[in-house]
Amino acid sequence: MVIQTVPLSFLTADSSHDEQPDGDVLPHPYPDQWTRPYRPGPYRVAAAALLLMLASYLLFASLIVGLSGELHGAGVIVAATAGVIAFTLRILRTGVWVSADGLRHVRLLYTTTLPWARIQEVRTSQQPVRWLGLPRTVQGQALVLTPAHGGETRVLLTDHNADFLGRVEAFDMAADAIEDWADPAR
Repeated sequence: MVIQTVPLSFLTADSSHDEQPDGDVLPHPYPDQWTRPYRPGPYRVAAAALLLMLASYLLFASLIVGLSGELHGAGVIVAATAGVIAFTLRILRTGVWVSADGLRHVRLLYTTTLPWARIQEVRTSQQPVRWLGLPRTVQGQALVLTPAHGGETRVLLTDHNADFLGRVEAFDMAADAIEDWADPAR
């Protein structure tokens, strides 16, 4: 009996990504739309999945509470669930987004948008960086933005944040893509 294996490339998420030659930056086909030039990392996606699982438990709890006759309590739980879902979506949206208009740095509580004319330089530097956004710092790489007309530099991405922890090649590709967006604009 001969067992044949069938390649199931449609089951892999990165099948189209594997076709890209090594070292090439992914093309940006829609320069007028805001685009994140990298994929969310596994830690960010895992945290979002756990929060959405919590939201499903909360919705089921609100159903049980609602069926028992406590509609006010069910409403409170549904509101808490909506808050958890909104928080999860915001976590997934955080990062650096680029377009022909400029660079947008989306954080958990606020967003900063700078047109390319107000950006002097975007570069990679070796410096102490925060590990997963916590107060602890480690030596690593950071993508740093220097605004035009003075101002303090801003750290956009690090190789130790939730998108790139343990994925140095992904950080290098994302930094190259963002630097590529910044170069032609000047």
